[in-house]
Amino acid sequence: MATVSDRVANIRSKNAGPYWLTIDIFCGDTHVYQQMMQELSKELIASIYQVPLDTLKRFEIPSLNVIKFSFPRNTVQGARLDRDMHGAQMSVLLAEHKIDN
Repeated sequence: MATVSDRVANIRSKNAGPYWLTIDIFCGDTHVYQQMMQELSKELIASIYQVPLDTLKRFEIPSLNVIKFSFPRNTVQGARLDRDMHGAQMSVLLAEHKIDN
């Protein structure tokens, strides 16, 4: 069984301001983009990142073959309990998620 990172060109996560995180999925081509559009539902992403579905935003950019998900951070960037100041490690959770081939 393949992982998301096996199928796409790149996945990255980053801050979208001090209160939000964004996960960018660069699919590489239209075929992979269409597959990921089906595989990566809002419900799945909310489950992986343990965020309420109503706080998750999905952005589809077909001209770039990119899907983006944004959601509020668990803690404000730079707070004492912030374990990932730039949000860069969050992409690993999605990258390692197993999907159908």
